[in-house]
Amino acid sequence: MFRPLRLALLALLISYAPAPAAAQENDLPYWASISAPEANMRRGPGEQFPIEWVYHRQGLPVKVVRLLQGWRYVEEPDGTTGWISASLLSRQRTAVVTGEGLAPMRAAPEAAAHLRWNLEPGVLGVLGDCEAGWCELDVDGHRGWVEQARLWGPGEP
Repeated sequence: MFRPLRLALLALLISYAPAPAAAQENDLPYWASISAPEANMRRGPGEQFPIEWVYHRQGLPVKVVRLLQGWRYVEEPDGTTGWISASLLSRQRTAVVTGEGLAPMRAAPEAAAHLRWNLEPGVLGVLGDCEAGWCELDVDGHRGWVEQARLWGPGEP
């Protein structure tokens, strides 16, 4: 008598449970960052697929564009795409300096603000707020504002 009641209750709970995969697909694309000291980018979504790249840049921002059973199809700053295990990614927002030459890091979000540092292309930082074309960036505790156009990782993915 209790078994059919339990099965009916279980079926009822399952039918009303939110679908996590569907909810995640609504968020696509989204920004993430590599959270492991070493991450393999593969040709397909599984360990049976060949490794295309091995990343040694913890914190590198990536754009997640597809999901499949614990794997994320990502694009990285130079346009390279491939599959990375979701366990190697974080939702922490980071950014990397792009373009040619040094990128000024300023004390406030304006070109006339005091120059704090000059950042070379490839420098990674934790992304803060963005306003009026400038983004706050924390590079190993050195904080300041960098023009958004010089960063890959801010804004809408």
